[in-house]
Amino acid sequence: MARLRVALCQLDLVVGDISGNLCRITAALKRAESLGSDLAVFPELAVTGYPPEDLLLKPSFVAENQRGLEDLAAASGSCPAVIGYVEEHGELFNAAAVIAEGRVAGVWRKNILPNYGVFDERRYFTPGEPPGSLFAIGGVRTGVVVCEDAWAPAGPISQLGEGGAELVVVINASPYRRGAFEERRRMLATRAADASVGLVYLNLVGGQDELVFDGGSMVFDNDGTLVASLPQFEEHVEAFDIELESSYRKRLSDPRGRHRGRMLPAVPVSPGLSSGEGRPPVPFADRHSPQLARTLEPAEEVYRALVTGTRDYVEKGGFNGVLISLSGGIDSSLVAAVAVDALGPERVHGVLLPSRYSTPHSLSDAEALVTNLGIEARTIPIERAHVALAGLLEETLGTPAGLTDENLQARIRGTLVMALSNELGWLVLTTGNKSEMAVGYATLYGDMAGGFAVIKDVPKTLVYELARWRNKVAGSDLIPRNVIDKPPSAELRPDQRDDESLPPYAVLDPILEAYVERDLTLEEIFSEIGEAGVVHRVVELVDRAEYKRRQAAPGPRVTSRGFGKDRRMPITNRFRNDAPAPRTTRDVDEEPLSWPPR
Repeated sequence: MARLRVALCQLDLVVGDISGNLCRITAALKRAESLGSDLAVFPELAVTGYPPEDLLLKPSFVAENQRGLEDLAAASGSCPAVIGYVEEHGELFNAAAVIAEGRVAGVWRKNILPNYGVFDERRYFTPGEPPGSLFAIGGVRTGVVVCEDAWAPAGPISQLGEGGAELVVVINASPYRRGAFEERRRMLATRAADASVGLVYLNLVGGQDELVFDGGSMVFDNDGTLVASLPQFEEHVEAFDIELESSYRKRLSDPRGRHRGRMLPAVPVSPGLSSGEGRPPVPFADRHSPQLARTLEPAEEVYRALVTGTRDYVEKGGFNGVLISLSGGIDSSLVAAVAVDALGPERVHGVLLPSRYSTPHSLSDAEALVTNLGIEARTIPIERAHVALAGLLEETLGTPAGLTDENLQARIRGTLVMALSNELGWLVLTTGNKSEMAVGYATLYGDMAGGFAVIKDVPKTLVYELARWRNKVAGSDLIPRNVIDKPPSAELRPDQRDDESLPPYAVLDPILEAYVERDLTLEEIFSEIGEAGVVHRVVELVDRAEYKRRQAAPGPRVTSRGFGKDRRMPITNRFRNDAPAPRTTRDVDEEPLSWPPR
């Protein structure tokens, strides 16, 4: 068996910060070298950060990235490294360079460019050619591919295996969504076993606008057994000794991996380091002694994605703190808890904005939350502004009532939080959840005012699950018990409750998941859920709220299909899935929602 020491360099990199990224890569490579590694592996597009989007249209950006890769290669030593960057060679390529001994030993150009969901790679990149060679690293015939290349069953990994690869390195920027980690693990295990190759999957970690990258890098043997992994949502550099069985022997008795094509030549890169004395000890990983990071339970995984996305949006954006309007409700309470875990209590600030309709228990719940989290908060009653603005409108409209008066209160609060943000430099975190955003149960320029929407992709039922999980971890009611137990309400009119305007969230969320995330037809949703009238009304509300969602702040994607970068619908659009057409031409966004459906 061949033994190879591989350093997994799971880094949190910043889009556009080429010099900063180079410093982080260099430091990690030095760490890999100090551990006596035969190979160090870095994320997809590590030099530029991922996704660079239209920065790729700037020639100076691409040129600086290429100079950065050349500088890394010139400074490289005996430990080869696989590093993602943008290659310009007549066209732009999403590429992986293998560097060692002061040079670029070779380049792999990503073959399969994703152009679905949150991905737009065909907008910028040209596909590479099929495998033409391998790399001889430490006596191991090694192939290199980039992210989506690994997803195709008969794609580059299969071709590299047929060409005699013993190890395949996959560098990635795979975004988080619920369930993605386990899907990746199963898929990668299958690729390794089918191609009879050891496989190293190295993923990016950190938040970038709406995307969160969860890391969770993995190593598999050539039977598809997971032998090593790194934690999710943590920057981590760690080396493992892995043994690679003879793929040739395995293929003799395994019809999935019998050689059917030509053997690929192997470009010499590094003879490998001596495994004798003086080489620092690192964990040995095989099926008998796997080195596996702790598996996160589902609620913890989502919560940590929100923390990671919030932390990186604030810190990479250069904000000195955040501001949250605390209503005493479940949504703002969860957002505050996430913010404190992301940034620390000293950088999180609350503001209570009670109105004539705010109940005493809402104020006491918000105050208890402030105490439990250890954050600073202030109280600004909105009654005087409410009276003044209602008076200004009275001559034209009469005394504002109904939805007009409700939205007036929300917009007073939006104006005040933005004034505090302007004066104090804090980023406003909005508190709307996915269920509300889906059906338009939010006020433009009111509770939607702000810079980052922490739970915009979290359905209401999941909001409760996350709050309960956070309290369980705290071992106390960090989020006050009454906040979780009381019926949700916007408190914009006397005795208001959400379930007077919407179906119960336990009914609403499955409909939204079926329609928004799975694109089921109305008939298919009826067959799963029933309640034809309810489904028609919910679908109508979703379709009519598109222009409002387009004006919402960005927030971390955690479901299989989030609003914004992921789900993109035309705003001007008359296709209504057979739902009733709008009844009037008035501002449909501000038309009162009704329940039961009418």
